[in-house]
Amino acid sequence: MAIIITDECINCGACEPECPNNAIYEGGVEWAMSDGTGVKGIFKLMNGSEIDVNAKQKPISNEIYYIVPDKCTECVGFHEEPQCAAVCPVDCCVPDPDVVESNEQLLAKKAKLHL
Repeated sequence: MAIIITDECINCGACEPECPNNAIYEGGVEWAMSDGTGVKGIFKLMNGSEIDVNAKQKPISNEIYYIVPDKCTECVGFHEEPQCAAVCPVDCCVPDPDVVESNEQLLAKKAKLHL
């Protein structure tokens, strides 16, 4: 599963620097696949669409910090647990029931993001 940030988020920003994939963004900030990763060229997202890795994408949230599911590996291959959840003072970083992935899938995603 990818991790999501619930609307209980207090916008403290503690989670953002902890993400090894740079998958966490402040509300209202555009994101790109190339931010903090080694990907180049065109990238195929989980929904099947393809994007230029440097193209800025619309924010997933304008109000609170958010996690880009295509970049979230739950810290598998980096840490024992998702670091965003470990540092969140209000426990609003939780598994996303809509994005379920096995450890093998998360490791493959990590390898794809960090060539």
